[in-house]
Amino acid sequence: MAKTRRQNYMHGAAILTVGVIIMKVLGFIYKVPLGNILGDEGYSMFMGAYSIYNIFFTLATAGLPVALSRMVAEADAHGRIRQEEKTFRVALATFAVIGVLFSCVLFAFPEWLAANYLENPDAAMSIRAMAPAILLVCLVSAYRGYCQGNGNMIPTTVDEVLEVLFKVISGLILAALLLRSGKGLPVGSAGAILGVSIGSVVSLGYMIVYKRRHYSALAAPFTAGVIARDMKEGETEKTDSAGKIVKDLLTIGVPIALGACIMAILNSVDSKLCMNRLQSAAHFSYFEAKVLYGVYGKAQTFFNLPAAFITPLTISIVPAISAAFARGDKEGAAKISEDSMRIAAVIAMPMGVGLSVMSEPIMRGFYPGSHLAGPVLLAIMGAAAFFVCMLLMENAVLQSSGKEKYTMITMIVGGLVKIAVNWILVARRPINIYGAPIGTLVSYVAMCAMNFVFMTATLERTPRLGRILFKSAFCSTVMGFAAWAIYSLAPRVIPVPGRLGMLLCMFLAMAAAVAIYLVCVVATSAVTREDLELIPGGSKIATFLRMK
Repeated sequence: MAKTRRQNYMHGAAILTVGVIIMKVLGFIYKVPLGNILGDEGYSMFMGAYSIYNIFFTLATAGLPVALSRMVAEADAHGRIRQEEKTFRVALATFAVIGVLFSCVLFAFPEWLAANYLENPDAAMSIRAMAPAILLVCLVSAYRGYCQGNGNMIPTTVDEVLEVLFKVISGLILAALLLRSGKGLPVGSAGAILGVSIGSVVSLGYMIVYKRRHYSALAAPFTAGVIARDMKEGETEKTDSAGKIVKDLLTIGVPIALGACIMAILNSVDSKLCMNRLQSAAHFSYFEAKVLYGVYGKAQTFFNLPAAFITPLTISIVPAISAAFARGDKEGAAKISEDSMRIAAVIAMPMGVGLSVMSEPIMRGFYPGSHLAGPVLLAIMGAAAFFVCMLLMENAVLQSSGKEKYTMITMIVGGLVKIAVNWILVARRPINIYGAPIGTLVSYVAMCAMNFVFMTATLERTPRLGRILFKSAFCSTVMGFAAWAIYSLAPRVIPVPGRLGMLLCMFLAMAAAVAIYLVCVVATSAVTREDLELIPGGSKIATFLRMK
């Protein structure tokens, strides 16, 4: 079959955006019941092991696939079919070697990593269970990078959704069955982690079949001499050596991967730090420390949701800002940057306020029986979620302005701030685990402030904070008071006792709060038609809301 049709940038971005949202929803569905199955103690084992997996996952999916896609795209642009296919094959072998090395480390030293790195010895079995997933995700990343290099985002999106779907199904089933059979929490957590490997097997199978069916026309010329588009008649295409391909792959990919995994590494270090400080300085027992860290991990499930809804906006805004800079229109780039940050605030602030105001019913409703610290943890992290979303938008602005190195600086500094705050606060027994979300909040505020300074130096004019934040803050405040009031009065309308009644009252309050917020946004012109037209489908939304 001939090479599949390429998508334009916005089409591809929209496809990836849909995949991101679906994966976040599936991830939420996965972690909520899993947290209830494993409990606070078991969930701390899962979260500790998963923090290590995230480092390797980020290394495998953030840098090298991007490098591969760039190299494939360059070969494709010059019609170098043999180079394109050889690049993929060398990359696949390189990824396999890297995957085997990482997997061997996890399989051979789980006890050491659990005891000395995580300070959670019971997580050892979970670490070993994730070893196959590292190899599989490296192999899958080679196929994804190849398809992306050909301008095709469909297989990546479908593949990621399949991977998460089978991870959810198999992980929950294995965890539940193992615990019911009396195997204990460490084994149950390992079963949940094993679901990641099962999802990766399905993912790899899909990508292998997809490439053979849609890119088989490229594999055939690899073994025969072909004429590249830029070559003269009679000349045969020559390909780069395998050594040069590996060198280029690592030269491009490693810096990107290191930058992307900074926060993943710091979050993993944070896992060790919390367990260490809770026991050595705050004098909690090992069991108590696991419970406290486990409920903190449950709160993180909701903390991570708002960012998923900002990602589509960052994808849509980047080309608009880049195009303005390419035209030399610095004033236009500054305006788009300011408007995009204002839209991000309108989207992110109510979600952060909602998590904080409704933290009690969210944690009590979705995680009944969890530690009492849960609601306060989520309330603090709701505030932090807003700054996470604003940081994503600031990163997009700086990256589209050619200042991507600044974002690495802010993440390193922010990560160090988080570690310092956690080190001090978690060690204080009256504060204990509450210090972790406080550290998160402080670090993201610091990163947002640094990025804002960099944006001021980069853009033609300084973004106006009042214009960015005032109207969204006003509307979010109105919404927050409405949500709290409606939830407080809802039991009189919904006289259903227990957890079910709490969830029904919460959903009623949230639905009413969303409606009130939308009315407030339209009434105050916090978002204009021009703003909405910057994102896919924005014109239809503006028409539906009757915005001029």
